[in-house]
Amino acid sequence: MLTQWIFLVPSFILISAESIPERIFEGHLVPISEIPWQASLHRNGKHTCDAVIYNDRIVITAAHCIPTNNNTEITIRVGSSMSNSGGQVVNASKIEIHEGFGQSLSNDIAVIRLQSHLQMGVNVKSIPLANSSPKPESSASVSGWGPVGCQQSESNSLLKAKVNIVDLDSCQKIYGQGITKNLICAAPLEKGFCSGGSGGPLVSNGKLVGIVSFGKGCAHPEYPGIYIDVAQLKSWILKATQKVLCPCSIRV
Repeated sequence: MLTQWIFLVPSFILISAESIPERIFEGHLVPISEIPWQASLHRNGKHTCDAVIYNDRIVITAAHCIPTNNNTEITIRVGSSMSNSGGQVVNASKIEIHEGFGQSLSNDIAVIRLQSHLQMGVNVKSIPLANSSPKPESSASVSGWGPVGCQQSESNSLLKAKVNIVDLDSCQKIYGQGITKNLICAAPLEKGFCSGGSGGPLVSNGKLVGIVSFGKGCAHPEYPGIYIDVAQLKSWILKATQKVLCPCSIRV
């Protein structure tokens, strides 16, 4: 799936073997109670991406996290600081991928309906969608599971890192014209990102402002991480949610 995603990216974006979906790198360990909207997306029983709890039936993730193979079983784990154990595990029932995915980096988003309702509690909570894009230089946090360092093994424990929002003009000069108003750029303060899964939450002021999409290299000092701007795509998220909850939706 990773290879397919790389070739879907427009040529005007800097893409190489290093430009692959992001993962938390050298963040600090946190309990799930600190980020109860965090979810782990599994494909055939293996953690491959992160996701975000929107409500007790819906999670949001990156579109490139969804396999093209319909035989792949997708499950979501919530309520655990570990990606491979604990909490609740629920099967995906219906999935809506942005219709523009593959044509633009700005559309790397998908909504998943779960087969059964999540049991909400201290470790399992939804997070509201942002109504406006975060301002440049404002702070945010990103979380998920990933390597503890470059070329090191992946951590099964939940990690969190702080980032600063980078203005789009500066980000566009780095990456190219593919950086649109539907994207957010954020640079690490002391920590950064490494290659791996995607789909996790970018949070500011208690609201979901972004979905982790892609980046270049491993905590590369010159390349901010790229996120889908939730506020800009909020209307699509709401429509997609209604669609997957509708009985007439097509099963995947």
